[in-house]
Amino acid sequence: MSESAETPKLSQVDLDDFTAKLVTALKTVYDPEIPVDIYELGLIYKVDVSDTKDIAVEMTLTAPNCPVAGEMPVMVKMALEKVEGAGEVTVNMTFDPPWTPDRMSEEAKLELNMF
Repeated sequence: MSESAETPKLSQVDLDDFTAKLVTALKTVYDPEIPVDIYELGLIYKVDVSDTKDIAVEMTLTAPNCPVAGEMPVMVKMALEKVEGAGEVTVNMTFDPPWTPDRMSEEAKLELNMF
């Protein structure tokens, strides 16, 4: 039996609800050097959710030589694994494209007095 036959497709409502929970979890992870969460900083480039609620995250850091480069993916993975119903979580680090302050939300810019 194929996987698609075994696993019902997530409805858009269920996917939207689950995605909101993932965003809430991502907002609990902070870059230790910046008092803003990684989601608002724009460090999360992509989050893919499968029908089995496996989660694949593509993220970056503010700089490739960031002191928490080894710890940050683990922090993200742990935060997402706490979301009820979450399947396997994979976090991939990328520096292409490089992060710039333009990726920050207005909320983050206000917090850091960047206006």
